[in-house]
Amino acid sequence: MSTQRYSVTPHPIETLLTWVKSGEIAIPEIQRPFVWEATKVRNLLDSLYQGYPVGYLIAWRNPTVKLKDGTSSIGKRILIDGQQRITALMAALLGREVLTKDYEIVRIRIAFHPQDARFEVANPAIRKDASWIYDVADVFKPSTSIFQLVSNYCAANTGVSQDAVFSSIERLLKIINNHVGVIELADDLDIETVTEIFIRVNSAGTELSQADFAMSKIAVNETYGGNLLRKTIDYFCHLAVAPEFLATIEKNDKAFAASEFLSQMRWLKDVNDDIYDPTYTDMLRVAFTSEFGRGKLQDLVALLSGRNFETKQFEESIAEKSFGKLKKGILSFINKTHFERITMILRSAGFVTSDLIGGRNAVNFAYIIYLRGRAEDIPAADLERLVRRWYAMSLLRGRYAGSPETAFDVDIRQIEGRGLASYAALVVENELPESFWTGMLPQVMDTSSSNSPYFLCYQAAQIKLGDKGFLSRDITVRDLVLNRSDVHHIYPKNHLKKQGLARGRYNQIANFVLAQSEVNIAIGDKSPETYFVELAEQCNGGKKKIRWYH
Repeated sequence: MSTQRYSVTPHPIETLLTWVKSGEIAIPEIQRPFVWEATKVRNLLDSLYQGYPVGYLIAWRNPTVKLKDGTSSIGKRILIDGQQRITALMAALLGREVLTKDYEIVRIRIAFHPQDARFEVANPAIRKDASWIYDVADVFKPSTSIFQLVSNYCAANTGVSQDAVFSSIERLLKIINNHVGVIELADDLDIETVTEIFIRVNSAGTELSQADFAMSKIAVNETYGGNLLRKTIDYFCHLAVAPEFLATIEKNDKAFAASEFLSQMRWLKDVNDDIYDPTYTDMLRVAFTSEFGRGKLQDLVALLSGRNFETKQFEESIAEKSFGKLKKGILSFINKTHFERITMILRSAGFVTSDLIGGRNAVNFAYIIYLRGRAEDIPAADLERLVRRWYAMSLLRGRYAGSPETAFDVDIRQIEGRGLASYAALVVENELPESFWTGMLPQVMDTSSSNSPYFLCYQAAQIKLGDKGFLSRDITVRDLVLNRSDVHHIYPKNHLKKQGLARGRYNQIANFVLAQSEVNIAIGDKSPETYFVELAEQCNGGKKKIRWYH
């Protein structure tokens, strides 16, 4: 019996473009930035003109869903590989506008030289040159008369063979008859299998995450507003990094600007805080886990498809309910009060810059805990303390460093069953007993990485306690961190080099302190037993050898 879980069928490009226009094939990235350079679009057309292969497309059919009236709806194909190529063809041949990586709507025009059978990205010089057809999309317009096009071209280029020009343009038109192989994956394949197939077939070896699949499922669903949810996620992440982007959204996406979502994120235009700039994966993890009580994004993909985990069937009512819950989770995530509160809690724990933030997933789960605590009506002061303690514990113990989805799933299910406060108290107590501080921590601190979670937490603790910089009278560690100060050595590097110590030894984090550069320069290569003696003498009225910095 065959175990083949896919089919491979060649289709003319014209058919594929028709399918995309009609919605038979859904391109989940169609509203996301088109990242190809115009030269790459030109190269694609040239390859097709020369008859070269342009790779396979991979489509994954949505499962057949049981509708409310008892009938079944066969799912659309979702294009999971080949989106940029199809978008490039629609832009170049059909004249469709694309959204660039700078979120600008532009037309990519590819020019064609019939005499040289050559393509080039259109530019002002080409526009003035009659030997070029400025935009190949004009050739493919249904209203275009090829006979008239050739006649006009030859009239503007005297001495050119009309037959040669006609032959060249006819060959251009035929590129939409070129066949491209479409690998269609079975609708019952799980994400891991689809990902494996994708990686093996895709020559670039690009990895698709479960968040990518979830975003695809969200984007292609217009029935329950998935397309707007997808934009909400994309736009929020971009606005968090570039607040000035708001004007671009309002100008280029009138429909979204008029929706309920943009009003919920306008507050970002006045924010210049980079402590937590979430990616779409971060947003999905937090919104999904906090709202659904599950930690694995493959479950979100299944639920958005309408999967009933008990009957193993797919039902429209489950898809509808899942999109509703996801919307609620996303709106909670982007809520101004919620988002500002989680960053405030991180700052209050001493993590005042993005450089001090450890693993992103530790922040994600801290936000999940905050949102769950709000839902459970835990008093604000208690919730803030709980989130701070959990976040510090997560960093120190590397709780979400290995397999974050598994850890998310375990923790959120325990929180569902036991309640947040009791479970959090139990975990923190078990993960950070007295023996951790006296036995384990000194051992794991044997590292030279300044990005070590232990060194990050040490700096955060100094900030929270209001510590001064090393040998500074007035300048605090907070001041130094906020001004991107350098990390200096208690035992100067050159001093230790002279002792024969290797880099991994003299850069131990136990030898690191936050100090002003002036202090570091004044110390020079002296050992602590030397410069501390000088400081002690100086403090007792002796000769000033090291200036006491403010």
